[in-house]
Amino acid sequence: KVKTISRSEEAHTRPRAGDLRRLHRNPDPAEHPFERPREYIRALNAAKLDRLFAKPFVAALSGHRDGVYCLAKHPTNLTALVSGSADGEIRRWCLRTKSTVWSAIGHRGFVRGVSTVPYTPSSLVSVGDDKIVRLWDGSSDTPLETFMGKFAFTSVDHHRRDPMFATGSTQVDVWDHARADPVYTLAWGSETITSVRFNQTETSILASCGSDRTVTLYDLRTSKPLSKVVLALRTNALAWNPMEAYHFTLANEDHNLYTFDMRKLSSAAAVHTDHVAPVMDVDYSPTGQEFVTGGYDRTMRIFRVGAGLSESGTGVSHSREIYHTGRMQRIFFCVRYSMDARYVLSASDDGNVRLWKADASAKIGVMAPREQVAADYRKAVKERFKHMPEVRRIDKQRHKPRAINVAARQQTEQRASERRREENAAKNSGGKPPFPTSKRSIVTTPFT
Repeated sequence: KVKTISRSEEAHTRPRAGDLRRLHRNPDPAEHPFERPREYIRALNAAKLDRLFAKPFVAALSGHRDGVYCLAKHPTNLTALVSGSADGEIRRWCLRTKSTVWSAIGHRGFVRGVSTVPYTPSSLVSVGDDKIVRLWDGSSDTPLETFMGKFAFTSVDHHRRDPMFATGSTQVDVWDHARADPVYTLAWGSETITSVRFNQTETSILASCGSDRTVTLYDLRTSKPLSKVVLALRTNALAWNPMEAYHFTLANEDHNLYTFDMRKLSSAAAVHTDHVAPVMDVDYSPTGQEFVTGGYDRTMRIFRVGAGLSESGTGVSHSREIYHTGRMQRIFFCVRYSMDARYVLSASDDGNVRLWKADASAKIGVMAPREQVAADYRKAVKERFKHMPEVRRIDKQRHKPRAINVAARQQTEQRASERRREENAAKNSGGKPPFPTSKRSIVTTPFT
């Protein structure tokens, strides 16, 4: 009796000459004893390739004649960007063509803040040192409305849905498009408001930070402040997480960033370190998973939100990426995340707005299906072996300026020395135990 092997011709031949040949594999782990060592080598090569192809800089948007001090993005238009400079000029950019589509001299002196009107394609609001707020349509040199204030303005933010916006000066003023005077005036002992931001989810909640080291929360439904917390040093900027309505992040003068839960202001939910100079601006990605920061040390860093967030409030996270360049002057004025979470933007003192990739080694443009599958596989295998020492070392390797390395080393030694001194004092003289990092920056308990 003869037994023959029978195979289907359709299962082993290509329908067309250009199709890929089918490869039959046995998924049984017993047939692949060297699968883990082989994938480790692939993870190692993937980490090396990421560092090899890491070229984050995309373009520089030039046109301003003075330093750029403020940026604003449109929540529904991916290519729209608004910038304001120290000579009073306001420009609206198209990121697709990297060109200016509209410009106007809006203020006498510095433009301190710009904000887009979310429900219109091109309208925007600007404030400056000349105590004037102007509403523009984005196509004419003549403003639609002009609002006069009593003091120089420092920041502005527009409501997500309603025709109103908030400005910061010596107090927080909430304006309506149809009224010449503020609808609400909110103040709680602050000298000068440095930043004011609307919550993107709970749109009636408003937060501000002042020069007297306070961070205050307001509720427009009651027209009263909700709570206030005082930090050790001044907060320069704040940003709300667009996906988690209760969380916001502060950029502080003590070189750190603090993520707070507005329901529990007694301690920070996470502390984000790595900057070696005051942090001047922060902005979240639209996914709420990352945020970008700009510091006085001329660097821009990208942090992961969940890296240091913990229920115990003791999480400390480090940046996953750092961008810098020798030509770029102080970029502490403003940084922004693009609305597709693929790019970050920075404004510097040299009059340029720079566009960077959020993923330094990502390819720009359309990828073929096989190329996309290969990229996803490299990312997955690197994530699987990220705890291995060699993969972790290569993945975290960054070439930084010598001044930043020296400053970071000095700060590490100072913090370790301070920690040892506090621990020795607690052991030998009956002093209080050291405060955790999440509570170290808070001077007083929150006021409500």
